[in-house]
Amino acid sequence: MNRRVFSVLVDNTSGVLNRVAGLFSRRGYNIDSLTVGVTENPKYSRMTIVVTGDDDILEQIEKQIDKLVDVVSVKVLEDGSSVTRELILAKIKTTPERRQQILAVTDIFRAKIVDVSTDSMMVELTGNQNKLDAFLSLLDEAEVELVRTGITGLSRGFN
Repeated sequence: MNRRVFSVLVDNTSGVLNRVAGLFSRRGYNIDSLTVGVTENPKYSRMTIVVTGDDDILEQIEKQIDKLVDVVSVKVLEDGSSVTRELILAKIKTTPERRQQILAVTDIFRAKIVDVSTDSMMVELTGNQNKLDAFLSLLDEAEVELVRTGITGLSRGFN
């Protein structure tokens, strides 16, 4: 199974997200990650869609997305020729004695402490999936409540 990241430029109109997601559900494909946001031009939004499958399925998905009326363009974000990032917010249960350990780990990964209470710390971290997974693996023993944005990205250069 291969993973593919699609950057899809779509019209910024109501129902577009539903039509794109509907394409996947009608064909029985799973979306691993989906992020959507308006672009520099408010007429358009950019969807970053991550899917897993064999090469034939991934090629079919790309062609089917490109056929949708609201889709302006579809690009595959390849490793090396694109930049992808993900954001996590992690609320970590802690004690005063353990707080220094968590601060040390956040410093190593250049994470930000965005909230502190007597029994927890909230950390914001941005990076590629490997970096985020490595950070979370160091918190394995801690009780963590977590949210991930999903991957977003752009191809390098203007093309």
